[in-house]
Amino acid sequence: MFEILGDLVVFKLLGLSGESAAGQALHFFVADTAKIFALLVAIIYVMGLLRALLSPERVRTFVRGQPKWLARSTAIILGAVTPFCSCSSVPLFIGFVEAGIPLGVTFSFLIASPMINEVAVVLLASLIGWQLALLYVAAGLAVAYAGGAIMERFRPERWVEDYVWKIHMGEAALAEPDNSLRGRHAYAMTEVREILRRVWKWVVIGVGVGALFHGFVPLDWAKQLGDVWYSVPAAVLAGAPLYSNAIGVVPVAEAMLVKGVALGTTLAFMMSIATLSIPEMLILRKVIKWPALALFAGVLVVAFTLVGWGFNLLT
Repeated sequence: MFEILGDLVVFKLLGLSGESAAGQALHFFVADTAKIFALLVAIIYVMGLLRALLSPERVRTFVRGQPKWLARSTAIILGAVTPFCSCSSVPLFIGFVEAGIPLGVTFSFLIASPMINEVAVVLLASLIGWQLALLYVAAGLAVAYAGGAIMERFRPERWVEDYVWKIHMGEAALAEPDNSLRGRHAYAMTEVREILRRVWKWVVIGVGVGALFHGFVPLDWAKQLGDVWYSVPAAVLAGAPLYSNAIGVVPVAEAMLVKGVALGTTLAFMMSIATLSIPEMLILRKVIKWPALALFAGVLVVAFTLVGWGFNLLT
């Protein structure tokens, strides 16, 4: 249906040729924009119905007081199913510290939350298939677990800003959730409006970048990206100045894979944009000092590079 819409708008209405770079790029943009927004509305609504009881406060409650390995696993899972981008995850970081949750566990959440969420996973699977989507999820979970564990070895508590330790917010009283069908519908519709308000521009930018890549990047050059060892670290470093969430970067990844860019290079680029963005680093700097920030960024660069190299070797 979306391909038909692209044909109608680009080839029939605008009269562009399907053989031209501009026609291919614009067709990709029109079809993918319509497809992604339709999927987003449906997925966010369904997940909103299922997630009406989940809140940031409950995330902290679930994690606190558990054995460290279980707390880390729980934090990663909760990070994967909560719709926080990298910048909105940072305020929750302070709440985790205030609740007495170990910083290694908190960093695992901070890695998993922007990089993996169910909306992006379902969207990714619908565009490039479940196998690749599950590979991305598995790699993200492994990076979140290992990254938090490595951070913990360096005792990052000494690098948390002093004011964070002095925060005493107390326990917020949680309102009793409305479990009726009407209440869940209202919550789901609110989720649709709020998440679309936050991500729509990143989706449009992501599809636009993907369309340019799809239409104008030569196929042979794109395929060569996986043949050189430095393509993966270059992709990781290229993603750091950019800012998007996992949803916005999906169409870029789709275009890269269609053009023949190696899977590992594409996954490393996705992870870097979603998790290792400069805006997140600037916000995180308000909570932790420079040594911890440098260690956090370094761990992620190494982890994403190893993931990219590993998948390129396997594929």
